[in-house]
Amino acid sequence: MKLQEAITVAIDFEKKVRDHYLRGAKEIPEPKGRKVFALLGKEEQGHVDYLEHCLAQWKKTGKVPDMPLKTILPKGSKWIEGERKKLAAQGKRAATKTELDALKVALQHEREADAFYHKLVAELPKDEQGLFSKFLEIEDGHLAIVQAQLDSVQGMGFWFDVAEFRLEVE
Repeated sequence: MKLQEAITVAIDFEKKVRDHYLRGAKEIPEPKGRKVFALLGKEEQGHVDYLEHCLAQWKKTGKVPDMPLKTILPKGSKWIEGERKKLAAQGKRAATKTELDALKVALQHEREADAFYHKLVAELPKDEQGLFSKFLEIEDGHLAIVQAQLDSVQGMGFWFDVAEFRLEVE
């Protein structure tokens, strides 16, 4: 795949994922579920904007600008523990079918995005990989967030890979 085509496909992909999150932010009845989807929808819009800017620069100059890909999600993992504690203090909640279905579709989208960017980085010439390698860590994070949210609302006992309860006696 040529670079311009890869950017165009990535834009289309990011728009599809963004649209799914924005629909979920409107359709999910539970405020916490809506908040997760709204946040991820905003993040995906940032990806669309970034890629569209890169494509415009590519068409204008034949080069992709070397600029950072920003994320609105906190860096590191300390915030995950804080969110887990807040969730535990509020008690369990049951997700609606709408939310569960939306999370399952989101998980599939994030798996596809993760695989797509890994494939691009592996297949593009080294001098063209930089644009897409910036997405790898961010997309891995999105995948973790959606999986954690799904696990939490399904009562799997985990949220961001942290056990919400323990079966062992301490």
